[in-house]
Order: sequence, then structure tokens, then C-alpha cells
Amino acid sequence: MASVDTGGGEEKKGKPKKQTLRVDFTPMVDMNMLLITFFMFCTTLSKPQVMDIAMPTNEKLNQDEEVKVKESKAITLILGEDNKVYYYTGIPDYTNYTTLKETNYSPEGLRALLLERNAPIVAKIKDLKKEKFAKKISEEEFNAQSKDIRGDKDGQVVVIKPTSEANYANLVDALDEMQICSIDKYAIVDMTEGDQFLLENLKTKGAYGAQAAPPKK
Repeated sequence: MASVDTGGGEEKKGKPKKQTLRVDFTPMVDMNMLLITFFMFCTTLSKPQVMDIAMPTNEKLNQDEEVKVKESKAITLILGEDNKVYYYTGIPDYTNYTTLKETNYSPEGLRALLLERNAPIVAKIKDLKKEKFAKKISEEEFNAQSKDIRGDKDGQVVVIKPTSEANYANLVDALDEMQICSIDKYAIVDMTEGDQFLLENLKTKGAYGAQAAPPKK
């Protein structure tokens, strides 16, 4: 049993006798345990954040199962070396090395690019969040409506292609931008011969394309 003895010292003649004070801290321990138990039951544990990622498959789809994507709504991201991001929109022009452009992971780089291309969806999500904060709609209604907005057929479609020089953090940063920019349709795909040609051609400013034959479209 925990206690504190505040008495002590030898009594001197002519002075009043000191009384020994004993403080028992056992109830304090019990109270702390009750408080800990109370907070454990009342605290809400953080929910894990889960992202649905589409990966390439070897299964062949028929025409009814294939999803047609507008060229103007498609953008391909190539995750390169030294935290660089290369991208092209729609179908690339292999005869023009400037068809592949370079950016970075900063808010003024990749994020600004995706926000601009996905502006209509981002604006709708922003208005929906205002309604949620104003308590005009519930959390369940917000989740259902935001899912429908993100899945709009006119939304942006992003294909992410990491190179061997990219690191894991680059892929995580790219996936984070998908959530920030309200992009619902994206997939991680392997690099192709054409993508490698575009990279080499951009780095050499067209000199590689003058020597090597462009890949078949």
C-alpha cells in the first residue's frame, strides 16, 4: 500500500510535539485505472484508409466488357528517376519528342496538372463538401454522392507507369494525388516499349528518335 510519511526529526525540549502524517495513495491508483478504462471504451479508433487499385491482368476481355475511354480524358504518368514525373495525354506522337512532358510531385506540378484536367469533378466535390460541413447532408449521403460524382464517365482517367528508377515513395505520392484531385479511375500498368522510346527521345531532345525506329502504335 503506497504511503508518504512526513514525520521525522528528533523532538527538542520546549517545542510542540510533531504529529506523523501518513498519506495513502491507493485510491489514486484505482481512480487512474478507472479513467484509463473509461477512455478506452469511449475513444473511437481510427479507421484504416483503403484504396482500390486496378492492376494489369492477363485475362482478355470481350467487346462488351471493355471500357472505352475518350482520348481527351486520358493521361499517362511515367514515374521516372530523381523524383521526376513524365506525362502525355491521349495517344502520344512518337515522331515528336515534345509529346512527352516533365513535371514533379509539388503542388504546382502534378497536382496542378490533374486539378486542371479534372476541374468539373473537383468543383462538384467541393460544393458537396460545403453541403456536408453545413450539415445539409449526412456522412452516408456525402459518401454515396461523391462516389457517383467521381465515377462520372467524363471524369479523368489516369494510367500510372513506374520505371525501374522510381522508388516506392514516388508511387505513394502519385496515388495520393488521385485522392486529392478526386480521380476515381486510375490503374498501375507496366512500362511498354513505346513509353521507353518516348523517355529516351525526350532526354536526347529527339536525337534518339532520329536513330531508332518509332514503335508501332
